[in-house]
Amino acid sequence: MWAVFFLVGLAAASAQLHNHLYDREKVFRVTPHNEEQVEFLNTLASNIKVDFWHPDSVIQVKPQTRVDFRVEADKSFDVENILEQNGMEYEVMIDNVQALWDTQFDSNIRSTGHSYKKYNNWEMIAAWTADMAAQSPDLVSRSVIGSTFEGRPMYLLKVGKSGHNKKAIFIDCGFHAREWISPAFCQWFVKEAVETYGKDELMTRLLTNLDFFVLPVLNIDGYVYTWTTNRMWRKTRSRHAGSSCVGTDPNRNFDAGWCTVGASKRPCDDTYCGSAPESEKETKALADFIRKHLSTIKAYLTIHSYSQMLLFPYSYTYDQAKNHNELDALAGAAVKELATLYRTKYIYGPGATTIYPAAGGSDDWAYNQGIKYAFTFELRDAGRYGFLLPESQIEATCEETMLAVKYIANYVLDHLY
Repeated sequence: MWAVFFLVGLAAASAQLHNHLYDREKVFRVTPHNEEQVEFLNTLASNIKVDFWHPDSVIQVKPQTRVDFRVEADKSFDVENILEQNGMEYEVMIDNVQALWDTQFDSNIRSTGHSYKKYNNWEMIAAWTADMAAQSPDLVSRSVIGSTFEGRPMYLLKVGKSGHNKKAIFIDCGFHAREWISPAFCQWFVKEAVETYGKDELMTRLLTNLDFFVLPVLNIDGYVYTWTTNRMWRKTRSRHAGSSCVGTDPNRNFDAGWCTVGASKRPCDDTYCGSAPESEKETKALADFIRKHLSTIKAYLTIHSYSQMLLFPYSYTYDQAKNHNELDALAGAAVKELATLYRTKYIYGPGATTIYPAAGGSDDWAYNQGIKYAFTFELRDAGRYGFLLPESQIEATCEETMLAVKYIANYVLDHLY
């Protein structure tokens, strides 16, 4: 009871506005062992500002769930005290978020232009899409599939040799704005495709027989916002009638069990599902494109971070996918292939049981459209850096992920339907 009153006191202090500098902010890791400790975390989240990194929201916390969350500097000492008061073992994963953010740009690349080994802002990525299409017209073409809430064009790259009646794999990155390693991978994929075609036997086979639709950043407005204003922003930047809160979680905005589990109907929450399925311009543009090309697209890969997982449907229900055994075997083989390079350990399985139940995800939606190979990658790391993965890990992360993606693509090519 003492802890509850103490939390209420903290809430009043939390009401003050803060800018988004993260000096001395901490990221804690706890694992609640019973329902009482889960309820305590709910009380904590309802009384002070808690930024959940894993899972995405307190509503997804269950007993034995690993929980990573960020708290503001002036609350971190108090949070440590009340965790101890409630008998909860904890670990400080990040002692100073600002210090880690400052060292995220730790690559040796000092170029002001685009680089595959550093994080690029949206202006650089947009220019890069044009450059790739101009420099490799025999392999890459660029189109616009829609525009964002703030009016930015959504560029899509089609990668592959021209051919008749080719099937395709769709890859998207940058759903959640703060997951910077995700867009970095989409750029890396295109680079590798262009540079190794005709040299690498597998890549040559893939690009000769398949097309790849690559969307480098879905949530462009949110991504821009993480560069200019709030590095920890997750959602889109849309406005909602009757609310001063901004944004929708694009990966809760698809018509796949929409807003039934693991999502919030409150616009202020990070997992807000939106006013309706595909209420966001970004998710509707993606869904419209896939619907238009359903006869062509045979696999859907969406790239997120962090946790080192390879997930497949379903996330909004515990029901198994019709080809569950095939997806499970394919994911297991892809994870094994990924680990051959740097021994990075991934776990794999259906989203609901492997990570947590969550409705409205793009992979479940794509699967329900008839795309039988639908996967979500959660890239590095396992929590030491979280969303602040250093630039020095971009190359290794992308190299190992390429192995898994190429493995899946080759399997899909051998099992076209």
